[in-house]
Amino acid sequence: MRVTFLGTGAAMPTGRRAQTGLLVESGDDRVLVDCGSGVLNALARTDAGYEGVSTVLLTHHHLDHVADLLPLMKARWLAGEEHLEVVGPQGTKELLDGLLSVHEYMDGRIDLRVREVGPESFELAGFSVDATETRHSMYCLAYRFTHENGAEGESEADDDSEPPAFTFGADSEAFEGLANFADGSAVLAHDCSFPDEVDVSNHPTPSQLGTTLADSGTELGRVYLTHLYPHTEGRHEEMLESIGERYDGDVRFARDGLTVEIE
Repeated sequence: MRVTFLGTGAAMPTGRRAQTGLLVESGDDRVLVDCGSGVLNALARTDAGYEGVSTVLLTHHHLDHVADLLPLMKARWLAGEEHLEVVGPQGTKELLDGLLSVHEYMDGRIDLRVREVGPESFELAGFSVDATETRHSMYCLAYRFTHENGAEGESEADDDSEPPAFTFGADSEAFEGLANFADGSAVLAHDCSFPDEVDVSNHPTPSQLGTTLADSGTELGRVYLTHLYPHTEGRHEEMLESIGERYDGDVRFARDGLTVEIE
């Protein structure tokens, strides 16, 4: 698998980070996870482009995760693409119906398919996906991705091994349930919106995240911090130190345009 961070920012723009969006790929299989403001431009800079992505998976419906959804639909229509599947938690159909009621000229331009999912396992665009509810101000799902091609190239002795997993924690407080959901993942992308001195709910600070990961005993290959508010600018080193005082795993900051190979 390959994950490209299209947007690692949040609801307050910095000028250097688009809002939330990730492109998850394996071979020709692709899923766009969330589609906040600026993500469509970032997607256009990838090899796949918006023409090559026909499946969108939403974690929740806050604006910084869905703002470019209808622009994506229009761009695909203008590019001659005929299909788009949008999958997300309860209320996703209502969200799309509402957007199309405002922009009626887009209704029927492409074959739009909407599917709602919950805390369950499902197949999507060639990926096996597990979902769990996070702790956020709006109902939100975290997702764990595996792909059947993820174990290619392993020896016969490893035939029964699980393919590598990527977990996107979406917007959430840090809590052991989410850490355990990601256990064994080669890569976890986790919300770390603010430095420690900010009094915040619905998002974690570095000390909260570090303590949760350490207490859970979760085994992870690497953790990428994302959903970064402007408050984190110039504070990355101290934020990593705060996490490192509690959790000794490999933790790094994500950035727009970063591509991570998951093997």
